[in-house]
Amino acid sequence: MTLKIAVDPDSATAPYEQLRAQLSEQARSGTLPVGYRLPTVRGLAGELGLAANTVAKAYRALESDGVIETRGRNGTFVAAAGDAAARHAATAAQEYAEQAQRLGLSSADALALAEDAVRAAYTR
Repeated sequence: MTLKIAVDPDSATAPYEQLRAQLSEQARSGTLPVGYRLPTVRGLAGELGLAANTVAKAYRALESDGVIETRGRNGTFVAAAGDAAARHAATAAQEYAEQAQRLGLSSADALALAEDAVRAAYTR
């Protein structure tokens, strides 16, 4: 199995974000199975013609999101991310709801703001 990553240098989206989004989607869809060993930061940077720091930034974001896990010198692997992603999203949603309530927003206003934010994030 080989990674299928395409980074568009002319895109308004930063290269690290393009890489992060593609790896995340492939892991969540099962295209990259749980346990799949990812290339090293330097190796992937060389393959894609990116700076190592760009790939490292994407890997850090993915690890923070629970999509990948680093096992020291053994490498970086696709984690069982579905549950972790859902937990992170649920925690963020709970924190938002509590903050909106403290600010005195109605539930309808809080939902409308959340829907606007989701719509904006998914139409970039």
